[in-house]
Amino acid sequence: MESEGSSVVVPRSFRLLEELERGEKGIGDGSVSYGMDDADDIYMQSWTGTIIGPSNTVHEGRIYQLKLFCGNDYPDKAPSVKFQSRINMSCVNQESGVVEPSLFPILSNWRRDCTMEDILTQLRKEMTSPQNRKLAQPPEGSEEAKGKCCIM
Repeated sequence: MESEGSSVVVPRSFRLLEELERGEKGIGDGSVSYGMDDADDIYMQSWTGTIIGPSNTVHEGRIYQLKLFCGNDYPDKAPSVKFQSRINMSCVNQESGVVEPSLFPILSNWRRDCTMEDILTQLRKEMTSPQNRKLAQPPEGSEEAKGKCCIM
């Protein structure tokens, strides 16, 4: 017989399959979405996220692409999160596009029950915060250009 305080720990692969299914079905109003980056990734580590910028902010009408990487310790440890699209936000490293865990509470206070959906939703919410809603942004459509060459 189980004690009242015990809980079942869902294995990593089952948890990621649940998240994949939820991401494929679509989330809420469609302002955030996510899915596998590579369908052949049997370890389900590499994910892509999309955030549509919220209304009444400098982000309105913009579509932001992100990469999420779930290491072997996920969901016990937070995934790494990186914007592929250039963005100016207080919790994002301007050089690398990495969301800095120390500056983004959901990552710094990660709990096993947090999800990739929660991260994307919180990032979108952070775009509406007073410190981010009016920050000047890089030109629309600019992506991280390091290592890319335009000479043909």
